[in-house]
Amino acid sequence: MRVFRLLLLLVLSGLAGCASQPSPAPPLPAAPQQPSAADPFFTQTGLASFYGHAHDGKSTANGENFDHRNLTAAHRTLAFGTSVRLTNLENGKTVTVKITDRGPFVRGRIIDVSLAAARVLGIQDKGVTRVRLEAFHTDPPAS
Repeated sequence: MRVFRLLLLLVLSGLAGCASQPSPAPPLPAAPQQPSAADPFFTQTGLASFYGHAHDGKSTANGENFDHRNLTAAHRTLAFGTSVRLTNLENGKTVTVKITDRGPFVRGRIIDVSLAAARVLGIQDKGVTRVRLEAFHTDPPAS
């Protein structure tokens, strides 16, 4: 009986060594990374200019009256109400504006900003400067 148990133990341990383990499931592919709300959906680099007192009270393309004291801007294609963060590439100053108008209509310029925005960017004396434009579906994160 003792020999039988020993033989049975040897046979079972031999079979256990031959048993195959199921192969692990392949890893799942990484989900595509979705842009966060903090990421701009559109960026552009180019020249910015400003418009001020001469346009005060005139109707903008979205129907509002222009006020040079508001942080607003004109862009050729961005939707009205889009939040745009502008960075002056010469001095690093930034401002966030809302698109309320169409323009600029001067070749080589990508955006016209209000006088208030021009003052924040430090371009009211120079008139034109190179900027990076970042457009957001919501207000951009503080920089």
